[in-house]
Amino acid sequence: MNQKLEAVNLVRWFHFLAISFGGGAAVVALLLSGFEEGREDLQGLAATVWAKVVSWSFRLALLAGIALLVILVQGEQNPFKAGIYFHIKLTLVIILIGFSEMTPKALAAGRRGSALLVVVLFMAIGFTVFNKGLFRKDAPKLAPEPVAAATTAPAR
Repeated sequence: MNQKLEAVNLVRWFHFLAISFGGGAAVVALLLSGFEEGREDLQGLAATVWAKVVSWSFRLALLAGIALLVILVQGEQNPFKAGIYFHIKLTLVIILIGFSEMTPKALAAGRRGSALLVVVLFMAIGFTVFNKGLFRKDAPKLAPEPVAAATTAPAR
């Protein structure tokens, strides 16, 4: 395979990296919030990690996603016409970004509900992206059935 190094591939790679960093750091921050209970020296660590790593990773992923959308539309591809898949993904992303922005204050107050919801939304978005064929507008085309060879011998 000889793929060119194009803007679409670079932005898609950066988008993937930012999402991966954000999702991984969200799990780490959620785990850290559990260790903060009863430990004065760890108070606020989860909120700081969330504000510095998770929020910025998701913000950069959102910007890269918007850039990717602009590049695709300029290349005469329209993800909005591919079916309901993109609409579901975009709705989940907007909800995830909203909760991600609220989470540092909630973690600082000792509440982990929004952090857990962000992790669940991250998994739901991953499921949606990985299984985008479930949300297709048209049914997938089946391969033609192979024609069986004749089993009888030709007449002499």
